[in-house]
Amino acid sequence: MSRIVHLTALALIAVAAPTARSEDNKPPEGFTALFNGKNLDGWQGNIDMNQRRTLTKEKQDELLKQRTKSALEHWTVKDGVITCTGKGGVSLQTAVDYGNFELMVDWKIEKRGDSGIYLRGQPQVQIWDSENLDPSLKADAGLGSGGLWNNSPAGSKGQKPLKKADKPVGEWNTFHITVIGEEVTVKLNGELIVDKVRLQNFWEKGKPLPTAGPIELQFHDHPLWFKNIYIKELTK
Repeated sequence: MSRIVHLTALALIAVAAPTARSEDNKPPEGFTALFNGKNLDGWQGNIDMNQRRTLTKEKQDELLKQRTKSALEHWTVKDGVITCTGKGGVSLQTAVDYGNFELMVDWKIEKRGDSGIYLRGQPQVQIWDSENLDPSLKADAGLGSGGLWNNSPAGSKGQKPLKKADKPVGEWNTFHITVIGEEVTVKLNGELIVDKVRLQNFWEKGKPLPTAGPIELQFHDHPLWFKNIYIKELTK
């Protein structure tokens, strides 16, 4: 390879390499960063709300240690972005519980990608490539992200987003989620997707939503990317 061609190739690689923007991971006024852009301080492997309710503190601590070890093998920080390999089977959740809040988060998936944001430990504000779903989910094709996926019965208010507002797969999307009491409002890329819908208690059907719980980035067997995760705690 000639020197000119070699230098040109290196220049193209440098341009293509992902780099963090100077404005990334810097919270807007009134918000606190849940992700510092450098490491996963403040995050851990997930323990679901049912395990927290039924396991002894000793068993919870043991499980948390195991799941955090596994999570940190597959959730890493690269160029100011939380990156999931799509392997390992463990979601990533905050070590702190939150009650009423506004949450902002940027996310990106690849083709057929699937994930979600758990609120107070409850699944979930849906993230997926709804244009390329498994045939068993054909009724949901093209709906877009942002719905409260596990609200029941299927098709209940809030489960299906009001509109599709996703950007093309491979581009960054932004959620702005508000949780007050049991009501959830979701905006995706500035568009209203869910409007003050009651989020149901997934782990104890029919019971009130817990007053607080962790925020979780869901593992769902696909590579994932998250950044700019900010929270503002609210009072009613």
